[in-house]
Amino acid sequence: MGIAIRHFDAVVVGAGGAGMRAALQLSEAGLKTAVLSKVFPTRSHTVAAQGGVSASLGNSEPDNWHWHMYDTVKGSDWLGDQDAIEFMCREAPKVVVELEHFGMPFDRNPDGTIYQRPFGGHMSEFGEGKPVRRACAAADRTGHAMLHALYQRNVRANTHFFVEWMALDLIRDAEGRVQGVVAMEMETSEIVVFQAKATLFATGGAGRIFASSTNAFINTGDGLGMAARAGIPLEDMEFWQFHPTGVAGAGVLITEGVRGEGGILRNSSGERFMERYAPNAKDLASRDVVSRAMVSEINEGRGCGPNKDHVLLDITHLDPEVIMSKLPGIREISIKFAGVDPIKAPIPVVPTCHYQMGGIPTNYHGEVVIQGRPVHGFYAAGEVACASVHGANRLGTNSLLDLLVFGKSSANSMIDFIKKQPEDLPELAMADVERSVARVARLDGQTNGVQVHEARAEMQRVMQAHCGVFRFKDMLAEGVDKILEVEKMVAKTEIGDKSKVFNTARIEALELENLIEVAKATMISANARTESRGAHVRDDAPDTPDTPNGRDDKNWLKHTLWFRDGNRLEYKPVNLQPLTVETIKLKARSY
Repeated sequence: MGIAIRHFDAVVVGAGGAGMRAALQLSEAGLKTAVLSKVFPTRSHTVAAQGGVSASLGNSEPDNWHWHMYDTVKGSDWLGDQDAIEFMCREAPKVVVELEHFGMPFDRNPDGTIYQRPFGGHMSEFGEGKPVRRACAAADRTGHAMLHALYQRNVRANTHFFVEWMALDLIRDAEGRVQGVVAMEMETSEIVVFQAKATLFATGGAGRIFASSTNAFINTGDGLGMAARAGIPLEDMEFWQFHPTGVAGAGVLITEGVRGEGGILRNSSGERFMERYAPNAKDLASRDVVSRAMVSEINEGRGCGPNKDHVLLDITHLDPEVIMSKLPGIREISIKFAGVDPIKAPIPVVPTCHYQMGGIPTNYHGEVVIQGRPVHGFYAAGEVACASVHGANRLGTNSLLDLLVFGKSSANSMIDFIKKQPEDLPELAMADVERSVARVARLDGQTNGVQVHEARAEMQRVMQAHCGVFRFKDMLAEGVDKILEVEKMVAKTEIGDKSKVFNTARIEALELENLIEVAKATMISANARTESRGAHVRDDAPDTPDTPNGRDDKNWLKHTLWFRDGNRLEYKPVNLQPLTVETIKLKARSY
């Protein structure tokens, strides 16, 4: 076939926070590590994270990892695995201090310690106390600062970066062992095999399946699509977080840190409506609770603007100095995308798709696990993975923590694994390589097909209408049929531009093939889960003493696994057993 093969100890796909934290660990261990990224590493989507990274440092008031663990389990609506959650919350102070030592420019308290702000769902005293300051922040550009600090350390560690490369498919041999990836260089459209002893997916989320999203255009679920095509199931894909505060009409993220600094949500009559929905936590309740409250206000006619289609986020009562020093990026975004200076007037906001809680099933070591057994040589970390620390709803600032903890943990597992492998790489399994080449050839040869932008727009319209903040029984069932129709459109997409140099049309067509796998997994999993839990809220799930808020622990306290082959669903139990402490027992969730 004449395809070039490059050999490495480890291949990391994705150069966001998780990929770069893992690559740093691998390179510093002396392993030859390749990192593939569609964009320059400091342009990865972690750059858009604004509010902070959670850790129970206790720099402003008493805090401990056990409270953080309780909040995370409660936030997950008890669908999170408690062993992984304990591991993450215990590691949090260590990885944040480590990041500080890597040169991360955190904001400081007057005594020189890392500045921390309150964030939704983070409470003291096992949820019984007041909100606690747990989010370690660098103004409202925390992800930006984190990416730069990690990239610089990777340059120092001689990590091999392959910038503007797109991974196309996973390579597995006849025994199912992972051997690396097939990838395409965007500049030349050349297809190259990256063969390695261990492969890590850190490809981020897939928010672009929805019409309105805070996600960048690069968030096309590439790792999920590649895993699904390679026979690996996707876990809990029905759970998508809609961030309460996207700029109305633009979808650009307004961090929860705005509410952490004292911002208030108001309806058309100027009422602080969150007091009715979450009397204790108010505007700092967890994201799914705030999003549903906002949609309820809009649906009941109390929305703002000429179309009554958004609410207002008010920080006009804050000292302008606080806004300029702690939220400078937010002011810039508000002026640019909403035409509003938040010092003088409130920001129009609406819930917008933000984060996927599901992903490739892993354990807290970062190993990809199917039916209780690790897949040989395959790892995943960050938003593409489901460990599952976020369960049915992620707490704000736990995503940057997830990147650091599981980026490092997966790399440590890979180092141990690689040391046990023979020096020479085994013979390459060519079947997956040939399938990948055929996929690209199909695009180049397709005639009388469907336009990529038309198929993508139809997918996003179906997902937004049938699988949004509130979900309805009939709409979900109809959505399954419609998304399978869209799949047929995607199978016939064609591109007009067949050139080789920086062909973005070809890249977008390949991205759409990944997005449709995610859309199917989401719609089919959501249609099957007949309860309400966390971010997945159905109109037909009754609120009874046995099913508080529609959550049915008797029948649905389990993880969904969607297999691409035949759109088959399987289920596995939630791990309610932490590593060292007692189980956090089930109870109704309120703020």
